[in-house]
Amino acid sequence: MLERLFSLKALQTDAKTEVVAGLTTFITMVYIVFVNPAMLAQAGIDHGAAFVATCLAAAIGCFIMGFWANYPLALAPGMGLNAFFTYGVVLGMGHSWQTALGAVFLSGCLFLLLSIFKIREWVIQAIPVVLKRAIATGIGAFLALIALKNSEIIVASPATFVQLGDITSPGPLLAILSFFIITALMYREFKSSVLISILLVTVVAWSAGFVEYSGIVSVPPSIAPTFGQLDIAGALEVTMLSVVFAFLFVDLFDTSGTLVAVTQKAGIADEKGNMPRLGRALSADSTATVAGSFLGTSTTTSYIESVSGVSVGGRTGLTAVVVGVCFLLMMFFEPLAQMVPAYATAGAILYVAVLMLQNLKLVNWDDMTDAIPVSVVLLMTPLTFSIAHGIALGFIAYTAVKLACNRKDEISISVWVLTILFILKFAFS
Repeated sequence: MLERLFSLKALQTDAKTEVVAGLTTFITMVYIVFVNPAMLAQAGIDHGAAFVATCLAAAIGCFIMGFWANYPLALAPGMGLNAFFTYGVVLGMGHSWQTALGAVFLSGCLFLLLSIFKIREWVIQAIPVVLKRAIATGIGAFLALIALKNSEIIVASPATFVQLGDITSPGPLLAILSFFIITALMYREFKSSVLISILLVTVVAWSAGFVEYSGIVSVPPSIAPTFGQLDIAGALEVTMLSVVFAFLFVDLFDTSGTLVAVTQKAGIADEKGNMPRLGRALSADSTATVAGSFLGTSTTTSYIESVSGVSVGGRTGLTAVVVGVCFLLMMFFEPLAQMVPAYATAGAILYVAVLMLQNLKLVNWDDMTDAIPVSVVLLMTPLTFSIAHGIALGFIAYTAVKLACNRKDEISISVWVLTILFILKFAFS
């Protein structure tokens, strides 16, 4: 049966190798079940329901990717997009979490349509590479600010907006410890460095009496507080245009980049980089996002941590299916997730931010028409506390600087359209 479903022999692998690969991938990305519910809870979503929704959305995405696309690619609610959901849309813009879920639903539907009608390639190719890199770095800076804020390494100041907090207090100290534990373990190629750091800091906090022990295993919490609570009508308002676009845009490029990296590592893509069953893989991502919005979580996307499973031999969808089963089992560990304090996950968020900021090395800083829009996105995303505003201002800056420097031939039709829409959005919002 496994051979018929996953073509193990044709892809030069076996069931044992795929199971080990799936477990490896799961260990490297399971930290999301601790980080995502804690982040969504700040938006007003019930922690237990968000925990179950996170596990279910990840499992659904992995099962579709495994059985339908036969790719060793795991999915779960994405870092960056969950931060935008909570801090940008709900706390920043003042929308309800139900409306934010509606925006996630619409972005997933649009992504699915782009995949079905094969418009995705045109969209990706039409957006300048420099703006893609700018968005990644902007999200990295946004995540860094959130990590520093949640751990109280930086705090609000009436005079200067932000200032250094009391870094000698337990929270900031443990957050800093978490970050350097991850760094040291990553350097030594520990696959589960993020998970080890989160659990270790949680144990230290519990031992010191900073958190209360609430158990390890229990019956999964009810998902009723979030199931089907999305507000699609609210998400269709004009003011939500940039929000829906931001969810779509970030997921689109995040998924595409992850697909390229994982398929090349696994030897699935051909010499020209063409990927078989690409439409199915993209449909898995978008379908999981739609399902996740109904369950009560932010955008579900492909995880680059899938490379860890591929590196130990994962080649087929069986790897993804194993990850999905593991996420289903994680639903019984909600008490453990409840114990994890914000500063225990801050190190993980900050480390992901550093990885995303590495895109800066690919920018041609000698070309000011590239450097300026990148700088705008990099600075304005965290300073406006909004990925949507960062993207919008980046597009406007790109178009303006290319026009000013008499290089309008580098502005594609899609960039023109998006720039005009963003200008109208700022003008009438």
